[in-house]
Amino acid sequence: MWGAAAEPADSYYQIRPECTDVPNTRFKIKPGKTLSVRKWQAAFTPEGFLDIGKTLNRIQRGGIHPSIRGEVWEFLLGCYDPKSTFEEREQIRQRRRLQYASWKQECKQMFPVIGSGGFITAPVITEKGQPILDPLVLQETNLGENSDFFKELESRGPLDKKVIQWMLTLHQIGLDVNRTDRTLVFYEKKENLSKLWDILALYAWIDNDVGYCQGMSDLCSPMIMLLEDEADAFWCFERLMRRLRGNFRSTGRSVGVEAQLTHLSTITQIIDPKLHHHLENLGGGDYLFAIRMIMVQFRREFSFCDTLYLWEMMWGLEYDPEMYSLYEEPKFEGERTEGSSKGKPKSIKQCGKYERENMKNGGKDSAEGPLPISVFLVASVLKDKSSKLMTEARGLDDVVKILNDITGNLDAKKACSGAMKIHKKYLKKQAKK
Repeated sequence: MWGAAAEPADSYYQIRPECTDVPNTRFKIKPGKTLSVRKWQAAFTPEGFLDIGKTLNRIQRGGIHPSIRGEVWEFLLGCYDPKSTFEEREQIRQRRRLQYASWKQECKQMFPVIGSGGFITAPVITEKGQPILDPLVLQETNLGENSDFFKELESRGPLDKKVIQWMLTLHQIGLDVNRTDRTLVFYEKKENLSKLWDILALYAWIDNDVGYCQGMSDLCSPMIMLLEDEADAFWCFERLMRRLRGNFRSTGRSVGVEAQLTHLSTITQIIDPKLHHHLENLGGGDYLFAIRMIMVQFRREFSFCDTLYLWEMMWGLEYDPEMYSLYEEPKFEGERTEGSSKGKPKSIKQCGKYERENMKNGGKDSAEGPLPISVFLVASVLKDKSSKLMTEARGLDDVVKILNDITGNLDAKKACSGAMKIHKKYLKKQAKK
């Protein structure tokens, strides 16, 4: 209703009463600006085709109402094609749920704690694949040292290398799950922690290249809260990882995110050469102090609610209508793309504003192609804190402290606007070279 007061969104993601040091939430549900249930439903034709262009505009104005956030995210992350019908999407959803159930059963046969409602925080096997009868594991799993699982494990003979590597990861996932978003009432329930562990364990099994890395639990946690069906939450997370898995890929010599930090260094050198020179003199020319922001997409710099708002703003700006077709072809699924737009020129009206700028630039920010907006977001934060960093930072510890102090003090919408301005400035200066 026009003129109605803005509504705080914290009630949708309740904080445990004893947690008093969490960042303040700035996001508010604003009538006429925030994408509402009514506006969302009105964006579909009777057959189910979605006007994604109008939806993106609304998201940029005021984010998404928490009650529909999960289903909107499925489109923003490329789970579904806006040009598909209700019926086509339901068929895809059911196929994906069956695929998830099949993978989960495969994992459960290897380790019966999967899908049991529990999870582990201590290793169950050695690096050679021998069972470890750790009292903590026995207690956590309720398997007991005489269980069929441990007997079968001993009788299996040498385990496959992939199975050993996966089983060695399971307790690491459990330790991270135990630490993820524990200020939220939602994660007081063990069943929700277990669901998060199951999804991450399953992802670690099917992603042969990257597997599981610390930080993924922070990226997956919101999916569990927003999408009731575990399989749907998994596929939303899997789509998010299509964007971000390169950051986690390790070659032994380097981690993928280092490439993003190199680009961040180049951007800062162009837009704020004095700051870049100062950071270099402090020994921060590698920009490793910014690694956390990129790896977990600003989860530590914003409150939980504001992080969700920031993410949907970023995904809306980056939105590419060909994303669904692109994601369906390689990797995990064998299903054919339905309603693919491949081969047809994409409509600029259906793209996010950031994607439009990249299209004007020939689709390139760098030799490797378009950079994610998150790199420009970090650059925007550094630019905003430039004066403070220049006058107060006398060492890398000071840089880290100044950046840590921004937690809860950033505005997601302003941060995205700042990133867009820096992106434009960067493209102009690059074009002059």
